[in-house]
Amino acid sequence: MATSLALAGSTGTGQYNGSLPNGDRGRRKSRFALYKRTKANGVKPSTVHILNTPQASKAVNCKVQHSISYTLSRNQTVVVEYCHDKDTDMFQIGRSTESPIDFVVTDTVSGCQEGEETPITQSTISRFACRVVCERVLPYTARIYAAGFDSSKNIFLGEKAAKWKNPDGHMDGLTTNGVLVMHPRGGFTEESKPGVWREISVCGDVYTLRETRSAQTRGKLVECESNVLQDGSLVDLCGATLLWRTADGLFHTPTQKHLEALRQEINAARPQCPVGLNTLAFPSMQRSRALSSLEDKQPWVYLACGHVHGYHNWGHRSEQEPNAQRECPMCRTVGPYVPLWLGCEPAFYVDVGAPTHAFVPCGHVCSEKSAKYWAEIPLPHGTHAFHAACPFCATQLSLAQGYAKLIFQGPID
Repeated sequence: MATSLALAGSTGTGQYNGSLPNGDRGRRKSRFALYKRTKANGVKPSTVHILNTPQASKAVNCKVQHSISYTLSRNQTVVVEYCHDKDTDMFQIGRSTESPIDFVVTDTVSGCQEGEETPITQSTISRFACRVVCERVLPYTARIYAAGFDSSKNIFLGEKAAKWKNPDGHMDGLTTNGVLVMHPRGGFTEESKPGVWREISVCGDVYTLRETRSAQTRGKLVECESNVLQDGSLVDLCGATLLWRTADGLFHTPTQKHLEALRQEINAARPQCPVGLNTLAFPSMQRSRALSSLEDKQPWVYLACGHVHGYHNWGHRSEQEPNAQRECPMCRTVGPYVPLWLGCEPAFYVDVGAPTHAFVPCGHVCSEKSAKYWAEIPLPHGTHAFHAACPFCATQLSLAQGYAKLIFQGPID
């Protein structure tokens, strides 16, 4: 079993492109692979207690026993004990750096550069955001649940949290900002289409979205859908969006070597600046990840028309923002003028096609079908908004034109 989670965006426009601004550090990574554990650590519901105070429960005070506490009022709390499940492995995701969290996720400040520290004044990601439970036998089905167990192996849903008793008698609830999931229609392939965003409950049921992200009234139960993760499922934690890839899906995804070969193939064709006639070349994948400095041969593009040039310092329409409105020397079209960077995270590609299109306005380059796919995906933004974004840097895409076809000029000789 080897599935993968990759950071697909955030509320900021931190410069990811396959890596975090400060690099992977311990459990804080841009990509996280799930493997079968040596010993099962999954848990499943067992005994239910109705108490006058949550402190009265042995389960709450016992650090060996997992439990979920639902505070209904000052005088009544329902505690559901969880026992060991030898058939599943559990992986937890959240902002906390405490040991129960396997994958540490944080917000990223907009426009951060590599090596910079990026303090967050107030994160919207929960410390113990969600948990993924995988079966230990084929087909290794993975299910997602809102909320994660803390260092005391407890989940507490306070008096103000959305919670309820289902018709079958079991308790359930939602976390403050919620865990949203979108399963693409048709899997994660060239023919994929966006699915519908849903909210996942603490017990794994599927609901329509609340009116606002933190509203206390839950959406409607969607009985025909499940919390089983599929290849290409997106998981939004209100501050970071994760892309779930299965082992089989990754098998059909381009590798880093494949992307590097495509880069070398483009450079071998010796594309030229149609005005300066100098040869252009995409930077190495390592430099593309860093976005640390522009190179002399760096390709630039007029996003409104797609003509690729080398950098030049004419055609300005605004002194305040010199590259926001530039006139293309080839066709006289006016629009943004930005450097091009190859998208470095293979998991975001829906096919192995050549990198021929760039996202607008950031300039990250990928295959045509990958650009079309992500331009159609509405990613959650803030507490109630949705917009399409570049998967490599999370920059909001232009509503008028989410991506542009690149027009290269070959060498004259």
